[in-house]
Amino acid sequence: MDQSGSTRQIETKVITLKRVVFAILVPILFIGCDFFSRVPEDIIVARVKDNYLYKDEIKDLVPVGLSPEDSAVIVKAYINRWARQHLLMDGAQRNLSDEQQQEFEVLVDQYRNELFSKAYMDGLVIQSLDTLVTEMEAQEFYIANRESFKLNENIIKLRYINIQQSALNLDEVKERFVRFDSIDKPYLDSIALQFNTFSLKDSIWVSAQQVADKIPVINTTNQSELLKISNFLQLKDSINLYLIKVEDVRYRNDYAPLQYMLPSINQMVLNKRKLELTKQLEMDIIKDAIRTKEFETYE
Repeated sequence: MDQSGSTRQIETKVITLKRVVFAILVPILFIGCDFFSRVPEDIIVARVKDNYLYKDEIKDLVPVGLSPEDSAVIVKAYINRWARQHLLMDGAQRNLSDEQQQEFEVLVDQYRNELFSKAYMDGLVIQSLDTLVTEMEAQEFYIANRESFKLNENIIKLRYINIQQSALNLDEVKERFVRFDSIDKPYLDSIALQFNTFSLKDSIWVSAQQVADKIPVINTTNQSELLKISNFLQLKDSINLYLIKVEDVRYRNDYAPLQYMLPSINQMVLNKRKLELTKQLEMDIIKDAIRTKEFETYE
């Protein structure tokens, strides 16, 4: 076979090979393009331009046991809110100037850094914070800040019982309620099931207004009786008898008792410790970074 014939055969084989490769690659390329561009529509809930909301993102949105109608309302509201956010964001990106967008990006970065930093510092503080506030610490804080602890309402110590007037042991209950010695209190506790409502913790300070709101027979006419120390009240409605014994009173603008302010004082002491510990941890982080040469400044 001459050289020209051999060359033609080679060229024919090359052309055939190219056609085979082309026939194989073209469908693959189309499939590949379709694979990367196509979104499985069976799991899409909504679309705003190139943003898609999927079923997986809303599957835990509806509480268990909710009716189909209520579920549809919740889902629709969520979808509309999702769409509104994306549409507004798209409008903002198209209409706000580059300068404005850059300013917002800086603010977003700052907020992100602050959010992460705060979460990290809060974790460090929780690990290191001493949460025990001793009685002496609370008292010292109370004395040092006493002017801040004036009452803005009347408070009282009292005990009370709401019992039906038809109760067979009513006289005994009244006698023990007034005397209230070391034997009477356990006795009254033991028969508490026959009381409508009651409170025998007369060592605790409570708001006089809250007491008036809770006991239905207290009104504007007799409410002032709650503010008399050692006063004993017997008030009635058509069915029940209300026994009330006022043990102590503090009036508006008086200094609040330490016991009444103790929960607030404990929280204030802890907040002060948190601030001090946060400052110390921040300084320690800077010092450690300088020591390990992770943080350097240049002239």
